[in-house]
Amino acid sequence: MKTQEQELQNSSSSPKKMIPPYMMEVSGSLGGIVEACCLQPINVIKTRLQLDWTGTYRGIVHHHVQHRGLPCSLKGLTLFTTHLTLKYTLRMGSNAVFQSAFKDSQTGKISNHGRLLSGFGAGVLEALTIVTPFEVVTIRLQQQKGLSTELLKYKGPVHCARTIIREEGLCGLWAGAAPTVMRNGTNQAAMFTARNSFDVFLWKKKEGEGKILQPWQCMISGFFAGTVAPFCTGPFDVVKTRLMAQNRQGGELKYNGSCNQNDIF
Repeated sequence: MKTQEQELQNSSSSPKKMIPPYMMEVSGSLGGIVEACCLQPINVIKTRLQLDWTGTYRGIVHHHVQHRGLPCSLKGLTLFTTHLTLKYTLRMGSNAVFQSAFKDSQTGKISNHGRLLSGFGAGVLEALTIVTPFEVVTIRLQQQKGLSTELLKYKGPVHCARTIIREEGLCGLWAGAAPTVMRNGTNQAAMFTARNSFDVFLWKKKEGEGKILQPWQCMISGFFAGTVAPFCTGPFDVVKTRLMAQNRQGGELKYNGSCNQNDIF
């Protein structure tokens, strides 16, 4: 019979099982679907408020009343769901790969510096491959007012993408790529680092000790981590939205890049 001390020694010496990147991708995609259903109305309102140069909307409630409630705020839900599903699949998978590369080969732990770089790398990758073209299409659709599709320039996501490519070239789908990269890179770097810090601060969960948090504990840590990133990325998000909303078919552009948008600030 093994003594309790021997069992504890064996358990402490046995290697901790790591979650493979593909499981992180599956979890991320399912999380993207749930987030899209919850956040789409807020995302539509946020975009329209960022594009409101004339002060048409006095806030979230006023926008809700002006556009006759929830149905208008759910425009583009299919596109938004697809966007978030692909984004989180890539984000969680690539972050797991980056963190594996930055882990200490002896201890299996990752430093805050490595976690910060892993998050930033995942954010840059998702911004260039998924986020920018999807958000260009989403913003062009959301800035259209009215409910009659016959009066709208863009009839849907596919039609919008084809129209942008035809009128502005393929690069039109990557308008605002630079601030998007900075926003997503900074956001993921702050979020993943803050999430680990809150796990340690709130639940005393340390790297590599094998402690498993309850779902409600993960939600609380994620909530607090999610409130940190927007304070760092808000200016990048406004610049990105203004650049993406511009139609580059002829005429002079109001904004030529991220550095000349003085009226935003």
